[in-house]
Amino acid sequence: MCNLYKMSKSQDEVAHFFDAIAQDMAVSPAGNAPEAVYPGYPGMVLADGTLQQMVWGFPLARKGAKGQPLKPKPVNNARTDKLGSSFWKPSFENRRCLIPVSAFAEAEGPKGSMTRTWFSPADAPLFAIAGFWRDTAEWGRAYTMLMTQASEAMHGVHDRMPVILAPEDWNTYLTAQPRDAYTLFKPYAGAMQMDRTDEPWAARR
Repeated sequence: MCNLYKMSKSQDEVAHFFDAIAQDMAVSPAGNAPEAVYPGYPGMVLADGTLQQMVWGFPLARKGAKGQPLKPKPVNNARTDKLGSSFWKPSFENRRCLIPVSAFAEAEGPKGSMTRTWFSPADAPLFAIAGFWRDTAEWGRAYTMLMTQASEAMHGVHDRMPVILAPEDWNTYLTAQPRDAYTLFKPYAGAMQMDRTDEPWAARR
């Protein structure tokens, strides 16, 4: 599952990227989101025709061994085969969004010394991943990323990957009936760029 991605473009560059579906798109003040986006931290999304900053991950309540409340866990990935659950279904059906991404990372290597391997569509400095969002009492607006079966390029690293949407499918995903949006959930069919690094997976945030 994807637990780290990069968004290296500015807010203005992302707004321009989405012009294909939002010629008069409003841009809300998003602040300076970090280039590396982790679960529980802010990232940019296109929702309701507006480029917005939200927290990555739906909060899941947790309790300690003695029943004391703990900091919520950000549930930042939603499997496409689990969208019928009560946790995901209302948001998928009513509040879909696009997540702009420069590259996403998966962990490789032995436990304790895993490193970051970055993936992106070949020759694509920016692309869109399918997601959906909801309002939360804990963090305000929060979003999650949709995961499907991995493409051949991902085999050997992970068995799942984010749902990467082609520009011609953006509007369908955002506005279509859920059953039609669901038909877009396929492994990415194009060429993928893979960058194996020596960056520690658990590097400082």
